[in-house]
Amino acid sequence: MAKNDKNNYKLLQKNKKAFFNYEMVETIECGMSLVGTEVKSIREGRFSFTDSYVVIEDGQLMLLQFTIQPYKQGSIFNHDPGRKRHLLAHKQEIKRLNRKVNEKGLTLVPTKVYLKGNLVKMEVGLARGKALYDKKNVIKERDLHREAKREIKNLKY
Repeated sequence: MAKNDKNNYKLLQKNKKAFFNYEMVETIECGMSLVGTEVKSIREGRFSFTDSYVVIEDGQLMLLQFTIQPYKQGSIFNHDPGRKRHLLAHKQEIKRLNRKVNEKGLTLVPTKVYLKGNLVKMEVGLARGKALYDKKNVIKERDLHREAKREIKNLKY
């Protein structure tokens, strides 16, 4: 195995909804504890972030409502699509995150799933919820930016 294998980074999916609904304070990289058919489904991109979140139970990070579709060739060995999954992080990181979640009213949200070498990794963001007017401002800025690009494109010299 070459040294570069661990640095291979392939983004599988980004949770755009999380970035719209939350303001990210910080992010950490976590490993995922998966069974074989889950890994194969994730590599095919057959998973969904819809309403998924992370909680800390008994000093462990647990990923909830993260749906991984059953693997087509999995037969009787297929997994339960909506089961709880362990996220792997250092004990000190988990304690630090737990303090921040309890003290400041922040939440943990999955933001990205990617392959690093041959391992499936997830980026978890410590997030603060956005107010409705903040979301409206984001939409307004995006529309103005899109209009400006369209005007520049249509501008004839």
